[in-house]
Amino acid sequence: MTNRKEIPELATELVELSKEYLIQETVEPAKRLGRLAGFGLAAGLLFAVAALFLGLGVYAAFRRLLPDGPWYVVAARGLTVVVTAGAAGIIGWRMTKDG
Repeated sequence: MTNRKEIPELATELVELSKEYLIQETVEPAKRLGRLAGFGLAAGLLFAVAALFLGLGVYAAFRRLLPDGPWYVVAARGLTVVVTAGAAGIIGWRMTKDG
């Protein structure tokens, strides 16, 4: 049998082991997850900037291909919207497709 004097020592040891376990299993993985989340946010920002520049490039290409005139500027903008919306739709469709 255990002595009554050992019970507080065992309880203290149990609390300390529990604290160490919680730190090991929650805090350290959370730090790693935070680092990966930062990389994910940075990648998302870079993709957004790239998409913006790609849209501007598509608009500039339509402006060069279409003749001069105010209605052709509107047509170039409309075609740019259609092309970029179509690209976003295809990306969304492929992201949700199983397999």
